[in-house]
Amino acid sequence: MTDAADAARSTATGSTATGLDRLAASTGGTPAGGGTAPGAGGTRRGAPIPAQRPLAVIDVDGVVADVRHRLQYLRSWPGDWDAFFAAAPADPPLTEGVELVRRLALDHEVVWLTGRPERSREATSRWLREQGLPSGELRMRPDDDRRPARVFKRAELRELGANRQVAVVVDDDPAVVDLLRADGWPVLRAQWLEYESTLGNAQETEGRT
Repeated sequence: MTDAADAARSTATGSTATGLDRLAASTGGTPAGGGTAPGAGGTRRGAPIPAQRPLAVIDVDGVVADVRHRLQYLRSWPGDWDAFFAAAPADPPLTEGVELVRRLALDHEVVWLTGRPERSREATSRWLREQGLPSGELRMRPDDDRRPARVFKRAELRELGANRQVAVVVDDDPAVVDLLRADGWPVLRAQWLEYESTLGNAQETEGRT
């Protein structure tokens, strides 16, 4: 098992700081509570503001929200995107992800970074509140943005990391995880749900979520 996988397991079982520090060592990223954030292309930018807590950047779908009941709307072409997003308020919470985010919020500022379109902001914000999840900035894909999720999230993360320390990114999309790790960001891959090709196509090929 790799150090990064060990870190993910440590974090998921409650050893948040230890898990993140081990992850940082294995990826060249930022340890929890100290260090600098990688910028464009993995280069490092200036030191974080000491008074600010480090950022924990968290995806929504597949990390804290179980989208499997909605994938039925995308299994044939063209997908019914209106129905897919309309069903989002009924997403069951994912216990592993919810518990992880609550632990991270004890010593991190949570930022939600999702590929969901801007038009679903109100429903997404309401769902997060209903689950008792930490409040934080919610960054969403513009309604007319069809970039692959990995490209959209890379750009958003570079903007976040320009002036703040990013201690950890949690995402379930293998393409997002691989790209961000290659850039030098400390990433935990959420693996408590099996990643389905239907969702991968929606995120990386159609650029819809």
